[in-house]
This record gives sequence, C-alpha cells and structure tokens, in this order.
Amino acid sequence: METFHRYHKYLNYSHPLIREHFDPDACGWAFGMNVFDLVEWRKRNVTSIYHYWQEKNVDRTLWKLGTLPPGLLTFYGLTEPLDPTWHVLGLGYTNVDPHLIQKGAVLHFNGNSKPWLKIGMEKYKPLWEKFVDYSHPLLQQCNFH
Repeated sequence: METFHRYHKYLNYSHPLIREHFDPDACGWAFGMNVFDLVEWRKRNVTSIYHYWQEKNVDRTLWKLGTLPPGLLTFYGLTEPLDPTWHVLGLGYTNVDPHLIQKGAVLHFNGNSKPWLKIGMEKYKPLWEKFVDYSHPLLQQCNFH
C-alpha cells in the first residue's frame, strides 16, 4: 500500500460528517481500476450511496474536486485488494519492474505522465501505442499523433 495515500489526504476531516464516519488513516486505492460484484452492488444500493455523498458535497466542504473522494466514501469498508501482480500501477509516474509489466493483466497508467500526453514517460509509450490505431478518422481529426 506504499503507493497510496490515506483518506486524510483527500477528505476534509474538520467536517463532522467526514470525521464521524471515516478513519483518516484508512488506505485509499486506485479508483481507476475496479472489479465489481454487481449483485452485491445492487444489494447494498451503492448507486444511492454515491449520490448521497455527491449531494452532501454540493458546497464542496467534504472534499474539493475529483472522482476519487466520492468513490472512497462510497466504497468505504466494501473493498478487497486486487493481487498487485495482476494490477500493475505506476506507469504514469514511476519506474516499474519490467517483469511485473510483462505478467500484469491490467497496466494502469495512473499519475501525471500518461503515455498519450506529451509529458508521458517515453519508455512506457510503446505499451500504450501498440493498441492505438492512429489511422482512425477520429484521431486524424484531432491531430492526435
């Protein structure tokens, strides 16, 4: 869990609604990669929980911006970790062991230096580009490459 921040980095613990319901030292996770049990989702009414937190934060006093904080609130106590060799993180901000990349089922380009950006980490761009059809008309219109 060394690649993740604690809840207190994302949420406003001076607000009583946050302070009373969430452990500030709880571990956040890469909300960009999830595997959901949809039966459990419906049973626990997760969509309503998400909407509840969005409505409570209409004045932006629970958290400032972003999609991670409402996800952390919604799924608090409902998550289980994925095997880190299955879900390879860090391809947008750090050096990753090539063996992990080769064996990973999901390559997660989290971080600021995503390969499709000009500031992307050059050594990881081929991992992304082999799946992009630059001849596609939409990419031609956008002058993507």
